[in-house]
Amino acid sequence: MINDPLKIFVTIVENKNSSDAAEELYLSHPDVSLQIQGLEEELGTKLIDNSSNHLELTQSGEIYYEYAKQILQLQDKAKQEIKRISNVVTGNLRVGASYTIGEYILPFVVAEFAAQYPKVEIETSIANTREIIRGVQANHLDIALVEGEVDHSDILVRPLMEDEIILLVPNQHPLARLPIVTSEHLQDQVWILRESGSGTRAFSDKLFKEWGIHVRKSYIFGSGQAIKQAVTAGLGIALVSRWIVRKELNAKEFKTIRIKGNPLTRSFYLIGPKNQETSEAREVFTEQLLTLESATWRKLSKKGIAI
Repeated sequence: MINDPLKIFVTIVENKNSSDAAEELYLSHPDVSLQIQGLEEELGTKLIDNSSNHLELTQSGEIYYEYAKQILQLQDKAKQEIKRISNVVTGNLRVGASYTIGEYILPFVVAEFAAQYPKVEIETSIANTREIIRGVQANHLDIALVEGEVDHSDILVRPLMEDEIILLVPNQHPLARLPIVTSEHLQDQVWILRESGSGTRAFSDKLFKEWGIHVRKSYIFGSGQAIKQAVTAGLGIALVSRWIVRKELNAKEFKTIRIKGNPLTRSFYLIGPKNQETSEAREVFTEQLLTLESATWRKLSKKGIAI
């Protein structure tokens, strides 16, 4: 049962009648009327015009409604901040990620968050960028991390961090003998590519178009892990995120060759539904991701991933 006159007044206005407000707040209609009457007596003015057949605010009521909403929002925010101080954040959080982030970064990010907020139940989903975007649009995901560009009016997009794309070649490949390659060296090669809808595939396709690279033959694989295995097996060359190859490079399973010019980079993005009412767990998770500093990423890298 709610006995806060501010909350009762705002609920009446938003429901456009006192009966529905009383039902929502588990109060009787007389109780609601009594609370509003007491509020009006305290303020010395009428808030609701009772002469109309439908709910209509007086000028004072319109002013009071705007301020009452702000006061209630600040109360909720204060409660959330107090909970955060005690790490008492609860609720469910559905987090999505495209494959590169989901397989090589997300587990460490979730572990860091879970250590601070153990009462939040987290469910993760990993798919290619296109599928993750659809999950956000359908409200199946509360928040997601992707490496592909996102341009949808119903999705909120925020840059998270930069990612370097590197060229992998089999140890016995002719390019493996070169310290550096140009776009000419990449002509008429056999490429190992990700599937359509992948952020890495979109990056590769864009680069091929910009550089005018002719692909002699390509093989399509549905994950970064499969791409690495295909390169190790000598099937072809590939462009991949540096995040996914640390262990293999240390073991010299294949080589990475520098491409002449500036390093190839792209952005990782944090995305979520633009118009969905946010939850406390989602707000805290978002804030933690957006405030991570380079020192924190280095700390994560020592646990098994390289920046």
